[in-house]
Amino acid sequence: MGALSRYARTDWFGPLLVTVLAIVIVGAFNPSFLSPLNIQVLLLAISINALIAFSQMIIIAVGQMNLSVGAIGGLAAISFAGMMQVWGLPAPVAAVLALLIGLGAGMVNGVFIAWTGISAFVITLASLSMFKGINLGITQAQPFYGIPDAVKAFGNTTFIDPLPWLVLPTALVAVGLWFLLNRQALGRFILAVGGNQHAAELSGISVGFTVVAAHAISGLLAALAGILLVARLQIGQPTIGDDWLILSFAAPVIGGAVLSGGHVSVSATLLGVVIVAIITQALVLFNIDPFLVQVVLGVLILWAVGINRLRELRLRKAAAAGA
Repeated sequence: MGALSRYARTDWFGPLLVTVLAIVIVGAFNPSFLSPLNIQVLLLAISINALIAFSQMIIIAVGQMNLSVGAIGGLAAISFAGMMQVWGLPAPVAAVLALLIGLGAGMVNGVFIAWTGISAFVITLASLSMFKGINLGITQAQPFYGIPDAVKAFGNTTFIDPLPWLVLPTALVAVGLWFLLNRQALGRFILAVGGNQHAAELSGISVGFTVVAAHAISGLLAALAGILLVARLQIGQPTIGDDWLILSFAAPVIGGAVLSGGHVSVSATLLGVVIVAIITQALVLFNIDPFLVQVVLGVLILWAVGINRLRELRLRKAAAAGA
């Protein structure tokens, strides 16, 4: 009981329990849910959505929000596709350049926030419009179709059934983020700034550098998500990223992230992505309007924020009682 009680207090226990229950319930009502093909479809969605969630998670960790995650991912996606179709660049070169675009876009956000002191909400709302405008200016709202066969294959085939290739970069990112936040000084700085910016500053942490670094990482992850989505869709759509915002917040919040900053969990965020993917796929399998996903995500966010708030109040009461 002691071990179970200890696990129950972790961020990942609740999402894991919900994930297992969802798999059992949906699988019981529709056995095809557990078929290799459906598992592959789920993993493809999870691979991309996890990167979107991680992109927002790192900003939540520093106590801010990034409304331009989708716009950065979309800009990187059409840049990747356009450089291959228009300039004829090899896919690896185009991918590196697209990642640099995402990195640069994230740094622009971070620099403006750090130097001006204007809230991240305002800065990223403005950059959302700016990056989306560049996207539409490049594409003239028309998709790029010239995606090489090797890129298409990477986005839609498996290396071991039913595991798709797209799982690999996402798994590497998840491990890298865990290592960053739990074992590296920069990760500790990000969490410290998110937890208490004034205290972090007094302890000698460069708040400006930390904010810029967090936004740069966010932009890089959003760009990677955009690149992988081009491979998955086999087309460079100018609409890529338009529907990322709610998802980017939903998964970290379901995973116990504190929106005021200072506390996030890579594993719990990943489980949040899995929960969203299961719900989305279940709606498809049961022929329910997929647009209800947005409603469900909204409810999940409210539920998760409420649970986190209750947990915070409980911890405060326990601390006050022990004082």
